Amino acid sequence: QVQLRESGGGSVQAGGSLRLSCATSGYPFTSYCMGWFRQAPGKEREGVAHIDSDGVTSYADSVKGRFTISKDNAKNTLYLQMNSLKPEDTAVYYCAADPVVGETCESGVRIWGQGTQVTVSS
Repeated sequence: QVQLRESGGGSVQAGGSLRLSCATSGYPFTSYCMGWFRQAPGKEREGVAHIDSDGVTSYADSVKGRFTISKDNAKNTLYLQMNSLKPEDTAVYYCAADPVVGETCESGVRIWGQGTQVTVSS
């Protein structure tokens, strides 16, 4: 059974840091592209950070320089280090996995975690 389970969310003051983790099981972790998404109340879900199966990363402009995505293949775990947090970072954060098909991250069969709440107060 494929599972993605996020943890590490919580409440923090602006300028603080949090580290999210996404523990995965039930699929070949190293053969998937992984990403973090977030959804704030009343807004659409948006991509935050992405890491492909080769470890190449990309970030939304709003988090560049503040967030770092990484993964530990030995632990089948994805991370998101979030520094210099702002109130506008408040959202439910989701991890997601896309299988690699050929040389493409196939988002059409994306697997989602259940989400973890991050609240940043001013």
